[in-house]
Order: sequence, then structure tokens, then C-alpha cells
Amino acid sequence: MNGEKRADIKPGIKVRVVQKQDQRSGKLTEGVVQRILTKSPTHPHGIKVMLESGIVGRVKEILK
Repeated sequence: MNGEKRADIKPGIKVRVVQKQDQRSGKLTEGVVQRILTKSPTHPHGIKVMLESGIVGRVKEILK
């Protein structure tokens, strides 16, 4: 599942995000959502979140 819909993302779920500096390489970072930063219901590049580790990035994958 991709991370373009805000309704699919809740604090506490495990996701893979791309950080700003990794957008060119596409390197993904795995973590647990602490806060949702995007206000709009959808975003074409993924919903921006803060992980529990403090990393901020856009959700590319939602893990089960």
C-alpha cells in the first residue's frame, strides 16, 4: 500500500519513508509513525510524517 492517503496512516503503524536528502536515490527508511505532518487528505508524493526516531519523511510504503 502506498502512502498517498492520510486516512490510511495512523500514529503507531510501521512505514517506510523517503527523507528529503534521499529523494534522488530513493533510499527508504523504516520506522513507526509518531505524528502526521501533512494536513491535506491526500498528497501525490506521500503523506509527510515524523517517525518515533525523529526522522521526517514522506510515506512510500505502509507495512503490515
